[in-house]
Amino acid sequence: MLEDFELLKRNRFRLLPYGWAKTKTETHLIARSMGYPVALKIISEGISHKTDVGGVKIGIRNDQALSLAYDEIMEGAEGHEIRGMLVQKMARKGIELIIGGKKDAQFGHVIVLGLGGVYVEVFRDITARLCPISEADVEEMIDELKSHPILKGTRGQKGISVDGLKELMLATCRFMHKDDVKELDLNPVIFDDKGYDIVDARISR
Repeated sequence: MLEDFELLKRNRFRLLPYGWAKTKTETHLIARSMGYPVALKIISEGISHKTDVGGVKIGIRNDQALSLAYDEIMEGAEGHEIRGMLVQKMARKGIELIIGGKKDAQFGHVIVLGLGGVYVEVFRDITARLCPISEADVEEMIDELKSHPILKGTRGQKGISVDGLKELMLATCRFMHKDDVKELDLNPVIFDDKGYDIVDARISR
């Protein structure tokens, strides 16, 4: 996770402020420097799904809550090798999407868009295109999702920033091609009507 964020950062993806802490004291220093509220996430190669072991705490608003979150994560991860904690500025509130991709042996890079977050495997509301894509492709992909009324705004609720989604998806296709990425998951990416925040990332090259 940490290396994946660093790779995205080098490729000029816009990321939430974050820092790597190896001790509880360092989590406090990082959180204070970026400002509360923050999220705390375990960094461990042996834990594929952090939420399964209580390895993610969000909405942490002060030092006391951060200490408690740190202790609870460490307790839940007992028996696993732990590299530290990722301290991350809290993301905006909005709609969770997944932007994924992989390199197909026959067709090359494919990009995927779908409803994201912890329910991505439950609803399986996804659509895909071969890279490179255009802005028109992104518009078509939105329309193909069952959740497209939510993305475009319904019942008085604002939709997502379609311009932001186009920017991110085109940049993701370019990145996968340039770095010859085998597999990529940006999940969740939280969108509102003004923009987006990349909350988690997983990249295989």
